[in-house]
Amino acid sequence: MTVRRGQGYTLRISAIPAVHRQLLDRCRPLDNTAAIPAQRKARREYANHVSNLDQ
Repeated sequence: MTVRRGQGYTLRISAIPAVHRQLLDRCRPLDNTAAIPAQRKARREYANHVSNLDQ
């Protein structure tokens, strides 16, 4: 399911936590200083979401 947020789209994925962790690992380049703040924030929020799946 795609949800409209601000200027972009957020993709909602129903999957097991292992798949979410793999997606998060692929987003790791968004942690560097070349990424715009919105990209870093989106990755940080997704990381928080994935960490909450384990609890």
